[in-house]
Amino acid sequence: MFGGRKLAALFSFGILSSFALQVEPSQAEDALAERLDPKSNVLVIAHRGASGYRPEHTLAAYELAIDLGADFIEPDIVPSKDGALIARHENNISGTTDVAEHQEFTTRKCKKVIDGSIEEGWFTEDFTLAELKTLKAKERMPQIRQHNTIYDNRYEIPTLQEILDLVRKKEKQLNRKIGIYPEVKHPTYFASLSLSTEAKLLDTLQKNGYTDRNDPVFIQCFEPSTLQKLRSKTKLKLIQLIDESGQPYDWTATKDKRSSASMLTAEGLKEIAGYADGIGPNKNLIFPRAENGSIKAPSELVRAAHKAGLQVHPWTFRNENNFLPANLRSGDQKAADALTNYGDAIKEYELFYNAGVDGVFSESPDTAAEARK
Repeated sequence: MFGGRKLAALFSFGILSSFALQVEPSQAEDALAERLDPKSNVLVIAHRGASGYRPEHTLAAYELAIDLGADFIEPDIVPSKDGALIARHENNISGTTDVAEHQEFTTRKCKKVIDGSIEEGWFTEDFTLAELKTLKAKERMPQIRQHNTIYDNRYEIPTLQEILDLVRKKEKQLNRKIGIYPEVKHPTYFASLSLSTEAKLLDTLQKNGYTDRNDPVFIQCFEPSTLQKLRSKTKLKLIQLIDESGQPYDWTATKDKRSSASMLTAEGLKEIAGYADGIGPNKNLIFPRAENGSIKAPSELVRAAHKAGLQVHPWTFRNENNFLPANLRSGDQKAADALTNYGDAIKEYELFYNAGVDGVFSESPDTAAEARK
C-alpha cells in the first residue's frame, strides 16, 4: 500500500485472512494484490486519537495512540472564523470544550442548520483561532467514559499543523512511519460560508511533504463530490465514507435521490473506484446486527469492495459494552455500570480481521493491535 515508505509497524504482526485469500485480485490493481500478500496487515487507525483513554482530538490523545501502536491517527478537520484548520469532530464545540464556561463567549451561542439538522451551541466558524486557543477540551461521552473526565480542561484544541508536527516528532522518537488520516467535515456547509477546507488541507499536507500516492496519508469524506474534486488535485489516497442509512449531504443539497445504500451495489462500488482508493463503511454494513443487537453473519461487502479494487476500513470500534454487539457484552447487563464495562472487544476485531478488512477505526488502538497478533 505504501511502496518504499510502507509503515514498519505493518510488518510486526503476521495476519493473513483466509477470507481474503478467496478474493481474486484485479490485474489492474497492484494495491489489491499487495493486500493479499502474507506480509501485509490490517491497519490500526486511531479514531480521533486514543479517545478511549483521553478526550478526543487532543495532542495527548494522538500521542498516546501512537505510543499504543496505531499505524494512523485520524483528525477531523473543521475551520475557524479566520480559516485555520483545527481538529474537532464537529464544528459545534458545545460538548467537547469548556466554551460554556467562558462568559466572554456567552452571546455567541446560537442555532444553526448543519447538513439539514437544527443544532444549538457554539460553532468553530464563529471564533478566530486565537479565541479557540483559549478553550480547553472535554470528554465528549462522560456518562460512558467517566475515567476520561479527569483529563478535562487540560488540553488545547490542536491545529492540523500541530498534529503534523507531533507526527514528525514521534516518527523520529520511535523510528517508524506514522500515517495521517484527516476527514473533511461538512464540505457543502462550509463552502456556503466561503470557508472551504479542501485546498488548505492539501496545501498544508504538501508543505509537510505529503504529495505522493505512496505517502502514508488517507483523506476521507462522506460527500462524494468533495472526493471527486480532490481526485483531480491530488495523488494522495482517498476514502469514501458510507453510513448505514440516509444519504451524503451533497446529494441532499443537489436533490440527488440516491441513498447511501446505492454505494454498496456493484455499480456503486465501481463508481467509487473511479475516484477513491477505498471505502470507510459503518461496521454494521459488514456484520449486521440482529433485532436483539447481536452480531449476524457477514455481508458480502468486503468481498465486493475488494473485487472493485477498493480497500475497506470500517468504523468505529470501541471496547465498552455500550458499543459492542449484545452477544459480545460482558457481565450483568442489568448492573448500573453494564454499558461502561468492557466486553469481548478482541473477539469483535477478530471477526472483522477474518472477514478480510484492510483497516479498522479504533478508539483503543492497543486493543486493536493486540487482536491482530
